[in-house]
Amino acid sequence: MTVSDSPTGALPTRLQYPDLGRSLWQVANSFIPFVLICAILYATPHLSWWVRPALWVVAAGFLIRIFIIQHDCGHGAFFRSRRHNDYLGWICSLFTLAPYAQWRRHHAMHHGNWNNLDRRGGVDLYVTCMTLEEYAVLPRWAKARYRLVRSPLISLILLPPLVFIALYRIPFASPAEKQRERAGVYLTNLGFVAQLLILSWAFGFSRVLATLFPISVIAATVGVWLFSLQHRFEFSWWARQASWTADDAALQGSSYLKLPPILQWFTGNIGFHHVHHFNPRVPNYRLEACHKALPTLQGAPVLSLWVGLKTWRYALWDEAAGVMVRFPKPVRAA
Repeated sequence: MTVSDSPTGALPTRLQYPDLGRSLWQVANSFIPFVLICAILYATPHLSWWVRPALWVVAAGFLIRIFIIQHDCGHGAFFRSRRHNDYLGWICSLFTLAPYAQWRRHHAMHHGNWNNLDRRGGVDLYVTCMTLEEYAVLPRWAKARYRLVRSPLISLILLPPLVFIALYRIPFASPAEKQRERAGVYLTNLGFVAQLLILSWAFGFSRVLATLFPISVIAATVGVWLFSLQHRFEFSWWARQASWTADDAALQGSSYLKLPPILQWFTGNIGFHHVHHFNPRVPNYRLEACHKALPTLQGAPVLSLWVGLKTWRYALWDEAAGVMVRFPKPVRAA
């Protein structure tokens, strides 16, 4: 089934644009609780270690919401004004640690190429993949390296915090001619260091670090998992450039991850990823309404939370069968 003849304009007009009141309310109900929880953790060093990890997890949930706001700002979807989107997106980056301008450009590249086998790029590590045929002809050491990078220990536990906390501190993927983008990376670093110095002066560096580090690690790990699983599930759809279309890739190469209501709220409706790819200008708080309003969108692949937890096993695209597959078992020499 193809859906390339399903126009984006089929979405109700009222659902395609941000609502100022709802956007401001989301800013308030994301930033304020995050700051308050961090303040409690800073101010109560003797808080029970049964309570502290629970607060880390809840704060990480609010940090994911802040990242979703940054994500919407990058698409020009949170406010009608581009300037206001950019201002808020940069403020969000002081919390998420993802430099706004650099991340926005890379994410735009993802939206132009996702699930396109002929336009796979290095900036899309978490949603791209090799084909089964490409993997089969790799040398043994290259296969081992690819399997290692795709293992959940590396790809979903070690790499996400490393990228957000360390790698994003340098303009590692901003070409020399992107001077403003590179400056934005350093400006984000400067803003975060200023924030860290003020908090350390008030509460002590070790206490601040013991709060921000675990929250950032949890948020990065969960956030990366949520983004990656919605393109690399078993019955996803990949195509060569000649047959690739944005609508087909949105409704067959992106998924609807059905999350419990509380998780859907904390993740800013990211489960409606197929709707987001169908029209990236729809703000996150309207994605569910769009899904319900347009029958075409309801034909996207559906993932349960349990199925989503197992999608990491699907690492290769089998072009002949048209499905994602697991790594083949090594053939032992006779």
